Amino acid sequence: MHIWVDADACPVAVKEILFRAAARTGLPMTLVANQPLAIPRGASTVRFIQVAGGFDVADNEIVRRLSAGDLVITQDIPLAAEVIEKGGLALNPRGEHYTPDSIKARLSMRHFMESLRESGVNTGGPAKLNQSDRQVFANALDKILLARPGSV
Repeated sequence: MHIWVDADACPVAVKEILFRAAARTGLPMTLVANQPLAIPRGASTVRFIQVAGGFDVADNEIVRRLSAGDLVITQDIPLAAEVIEKGGLALNPRGEHYTPDSIKARLSMRHFMESLRESGVNTGGPAKLNQSDRQVFANALDKILLARPGSV
């Protein structure tokens, strides 16, 4: 299993949880973003790929490199749908593990909200990530990592 991070919009607190998980498990992890990011010193299994700026460039790079069974951390619903389609696992920074069934509902809601915004309705944005969200994410990540073949 390889962990891919859609890093442009990934909260710092979630990245820190991921860095610790990669160090603990020895799993390879790659952050993909269109702006420079720092990774911890001594994080031998963690690397960074910087892509050109532009709409979905980082997402497309993740999908291109993804193998079945890999885990992608993203809050981008269309990217999560592509990950699932390729046989990967998708988890958002609030700990929601996307499944083939749940991603369909999330895509429908995303399209609905997009049409509201296009018609001028202010739909707001997600609430700021809090300690409870970080704990839910860490627990969901651990559950996925413990379920992988060869984990202890």
